[in-house]
Amino acid sequence: MHALIIGATGATGSDLVDLLLEDDTFQRIRIFVRRPVALQHEKLDVHLIDFDRPEQWEHLVKGDVLFSCLGTTLQAAGSKKAQWKIDYDYQYQFACAARKNNVQSLVLVSSGFASAKSPFFYTKMKGQLEDDIRALGFPYLHIFRPPSLIRKNSDRKGELLGIKFIRFFNNIGLFCAQRPLPTDVLANALTKVSKNPIGRVKIYSGEDIWEAANKRN
Repeated sequence: MHALIIGATGATGSDLVDLLLEDDTFQRIRIFVRRPVALQHEKLDVHLIDFDRPEQWEHLVKGDVLFSCLGTTLQAAGSKKAQWKIDYDYQYQFACAARKNNVQSLVLVSSGFASAKSPFFYTKMKGQLEDDIRALGFPYLHIFRPPSLIRKNSDRKGELLGIKFIRFFNNIGLFCAQRPLPTDVLANALTKVSKNPIGRVKIYSGEDIWEAANKRN
């Protein structure tokens, strides 16, 4: 298989790249990044691109499966408009290019509680992205709605506080479906479902992701 990845330098994306490079099922991994990366591997192709100029890269979006792991925080983006551009526009444009080039499968990292009808900006944005990518008609579409993510060496204070909050309730038997998820577990689940697609559209939340990650190849 030939894999395409956007968001390869993020926490989940970097874990995913590591897994795919060690997996014999994947003969080629092509990543699209905005800044140079130090990683080198005989199976890896690195494309340094400007996401705002799809005419320069859309012809390169060819393979068997696209992993869409791109995302940022409101704080890092600086505004809701800038976050929408990264989390929605770039991912949707890439999905359109993949569909145009007959990529058969798309694996999308969305968000817990994603819904286009959500009153909250972030989950509404993610829900709108899900709906619009679903409308593109990929033969296989896997949508992951992970709970709070445990990122290696994270310095996001709000994220760390949220994880502690959820774990407290988990310890007394509450919100167990939303127990924090390490990014390497999520990456493992992404990898496994991409190799064994079932149905046209499949949504994974909470325990579904743990189950997918623990399945045998």
